[in-house]
Amino acid sequence: MRIFKKTPNIPFLKYKWFALALTLVIVTAGLINILAGKGLKLGVDFGEGTLIRVHFREPVSVSEIRKLLSDVGLGDSIIQEIGKEGREFQIRTMEKRTTTQEQEIESHQILADRVIRALQDKEDLEKLALGMLDLNNIDRNTLANLFREISPENAEELAGKIIEYRTLHGTIARWEELKKEPVNLPENIITFLQAKTFLGKMTILSRETVGPQVGKDLRKKATQAIIWSLIGMLVYIAFRFKGIEYGAAAIFTLTQDVLITLSIYSFTSREINLPIVAGMLTIVGYSINDTIVIFDRIRELQRTMKKEPLENIMNLSLNLNLSRTLITSGTVFLTILALYLFGGPVINDFAFLMLIGTVEGVYSTIFLSCPVVLFWNRYLKKKKLHK
Repeated sequence: MRIFKKTPNIPFLKYKWFALALTLVIVTAGLINILAGKGLKLGVDFGEGTLIRVHFREPVSVSEIRKLLSDVGLGDSIIQEIGKEGREFQIRTMEKRTTTQEQEIESHQILADRVIRALQDKEDLEKLALGMLDLNNIDRNTLANLFREISPENAEELAGKIIEYRTLHGTIARWEELKKEPVNLPENIITFLQAKTFLGKMTILSRETVGPQVGKDLRKKATQAIIWSLIGMLVYIAFRFKGIEYGAAAIFTLTQDVLITLSIYSFTSREINLPIVAGMLTIVGYSINDTIVIFDRIRELQRTMKKEPLENIMNLSLNLNLSRTLITSGTVFLTILALYLFGGPVINDFAFLMLIGTVEGVYSTIFLSCPVVLFWNRYLKKKKLHK
């Protein structure tokens, strides 16, 4: 499969200074925003605090949730609406204390309980005080134990059906929902549940707690993972191509890939968490793959075009591989675009990162990697030979 019938003749290296200037502008603006502006929005993985994801039976607004949290002294919590229906929200809250790590984590767990109690309906709290169970928040084991009172042989199956339905729909709004497919509970089971449980107006979808020391360790290890991956590739490429200039070009390209990604994330105020770091390492691996293909083609052409200037060989190599680059990157881009548009809110940030990385990987391979090798051979290596 080829996009071009004839090999194109685009003078890519003619635009090297423009590409470098554009990269410097974006990276500089991003670093200024990170260091002196809004900064990076660290997720609960790298910070500290409690992250709670909730689903309400009826639509509510961010201001209503903030009012409820303000009543218990947590009005400065970060509240993010998921989707556009006003039913699902992500709440991050923290309370700084100078305590040990164990006490800090325990305090965050207590803090999470305060958030949940603040969001629960007054009527639901009264039913909980009477000893009833909230069917919208009960866990599978507790529900199975409850069913053993009336149907021991089917307890696990009944509990599984309800949990799966609740996971799919967020909350169970009416008892009639449990009478229909796919749950299809008998009338006697429904009556039993109505006597023992109630349908709460809110479901806790997830709850995470990270202490300050854990967040610090994760930040350190994430940074080390990126740095060591870059160093490893520098050593391998320099050895593989028998020239430090190729390794230096690859690392320059990958470093600016990471910096531009962080800059865009700082501008868009998206959270940096462990999946995002995994995505950055994926971008590094994806980008270097295309760069190595270009470098390998340059090395092949140098053997047969010994009298040709290096810049011409590089332009020819980029044009010969342009069809492959566009096809492979285009298919990846379409796949990630589908994840971004239809993958849902959970994977949206990761898909956004991969979209940036796919485009950035092609841009850096074509416009930045070869100019670094060219500069190294024209100036640094020539200066060394002259000495």
